[in-house]
Amino acid sequence: MRKTILLLLACVMAVTANAQQALWGAPSIVSPEVHPDNTVTFRMNAPEATKVQVTGDFLPPQQIDTPYGKFDAPGTADLVKNADGLWEFTTTALSPELYSYTFIVDGQRMPDPSNVFQIRDTASITNVFLVGGDYADYYKINDVPHGTVSKVWYESPTLGMNRRMTVYTPAGYEKSDKRYPVFYLLHGMGGDENAWTELGRASQILDNMIAQGKVEPMIVVMTNGNVAMEAAPGESSLGFKAPTTQLPHTMDGTFEQHFPDVVKYIDSNYRTIADKKHRAIGGLSMGGFHSMHISKQYPDMFDYVGLFSAAILPHDGTTSPVYDDLEGKLAKQFSNPPALYWIAIGDKDFLYEANKDYRKMLDDKGYKYIYRESPDGHIWKNWRIYLTEFLPQLFK
Repeated sequence: MRKTILLLLACVMAVTANAQQALWGAPSIVSPEVHPDNTVTFRMNAPEATKVQVTGDFLPPQQIDTPYGKFDAPGTADLVKNADGLWEFTTTALSPELYSYTFIVDGQRMPDPSNVFQIRDTASITNVFLVGGDYADYYKINDVPHGTVSKVWYESPTLGMNRRMTVYTPAGYEKSDKRYPVFYLLHGMGGDENAWTELGRASQILDNMIAQGKVEPMIVVMTNGNVAMEAAPGESSLGFKAPTTQLPHTMDGTFEQHFPDVVKYIDSNYRTIADKKHRAIGGLSMGGFHSMHISKQYPDMFDYVGLFSAAILPHDGTTSPVYDDLEGKLAKQFSNPPALYWIAIGDKDFLYEANKDYRKMLDDKGYKYIYRESPDGHIWKNWRIYLTEFLPQLFK
């Protein structure tokens, strides 16, 4: 009996010790360390390694070739090993921003083991850190009233399937009978309904700007633009299928054709002001492409349109009624013009020339829009900033 009790006690202690490993095995190395002067130190304990680098969007970019032309990719910097086998690198002073990075150890990319804060962009996992100030203060969770972020399943009769989207309702929504305008905010290729909240800091931006009185309280709907997916990778009946951009029905008109299902669901289940003057649509890259084509396909649906680094025309050989008669549909849309048609892109973006050509077409027709050009390329830094600039112009 005594042996049995001792055996059980040993098992319990073993299980308890194993369960606590996550608590007691926390690394003691501080990385990254953001200093008061906005320099940042990265550290990696790898005494057996021969070369350790950090790569991230805070470093000067390096150009790579893509099917669309040259594309800016994050640069790299070498860490230096001290006598104890600890590798270190300290940046110059960084501008306020939410930055992402990973380590490269002897050619193998890996996350920073001392930083638990990570984000996923398609199939890439990176660590993140924040340098505060300027726009980046909107990305913080501050002591302000917070909205609610919900993962909502809806039925799409057009697609014949149930799908998921993310819906932000502003602080106070649940306790009032007020009706709100709606902003449909769309992600880029490889993203999903989580992208704008996880990479774009949309809910923090909305909370902070609404609290400051700079933005009208609104409902924000973040859909999944990949119509072949029920929901984000790992969060649907497909299970843990690896994320990819190679999905059926991507930018072939199917998403645009089903979009009235989304609007109908939101107007039926939320306290919206269900008219053109109180609806906006905008998005980045593929989401900008969708916003452009949805807004012209349904010209009486949206009074505010935002194209952030938008793709413009469908891929060669792609046919759909949605993309037919571009000039005729734009003419109808601008015959009763949107209250705001806003185009923004970085001067190093691989879609810059396509946007330049599109603006020339709008100019030739006399269609009014606002243009915002910024530095840098096809990156989240620009898209977060564009969101902070676009939101205050809505529903005025």
